[in-house]
Amino acid sequence: MIAIRDRSRLAARRRGTLTSLLGLVLPPIALLALLFVAGCATFGQPGRDEFVDPIRVSDAAQTGDPARRASIRLVLQGLDADTDGHTERAQGSYERAIQVDPTNPYAYLALARHYLDGYQAERALPLLDQAAALFEAEGMREPRVGVHLIGLRGRAMHASGQAADAIIYLDRAAELAPRIWGDGYLAPEELR
Repeated sequence: MIAIRDRSRLAARRRGTLTSLLGLVLPPIALLALLFVAGCATFGQPGRDEFVDPIRVSDAAQTGDPARRASIRLVLQGLDADTDGHTERAQGSYERAIQVDPTNPYAYLALARHYLDGYQAERALPLLDQAAALFEAEGMREPRVGVHLIGLRGRAMHASGQAADAIIYLDRAAELAPRIWGDGYLAPEELR
């Protein structure tokens, strides 16, 4: 009887130690998992003193099959319309770009950015998820892609009232690309 009680006390003490250890370890693990799900795994990313040159839609203008090139042209037209303040025309261009090539991650990224400008965070988040999945499917899981996914997700979280979580994303985007994300905003011409 005494040995059984001692074993149960020892087991309870171990569980308590394990629980307190997990309490310290799980928050950073949860943050890493959150960043991975957000489309920006932290391995392979530059250090704190290194910057990335974020992707631009125009970089992809001459790549891919004819449908992809046509879709990219529509995204570029949409970004120009957004820059000029023609939001309805911009949205129409992004939606047509998705119809022409539903696998074009740039179209989803640009449309998500557009919705965030229109204070429609709930519509932007699924588009960011789709863009992240498509970039990954194309083998473009790199910091220059991830920085826009991180920053736009941060903006969406902020617009959804999750300011504390949003700051983590926006700060990381600003660290990676201060010239673009230093102000916490991705202008259409910066994505173009």
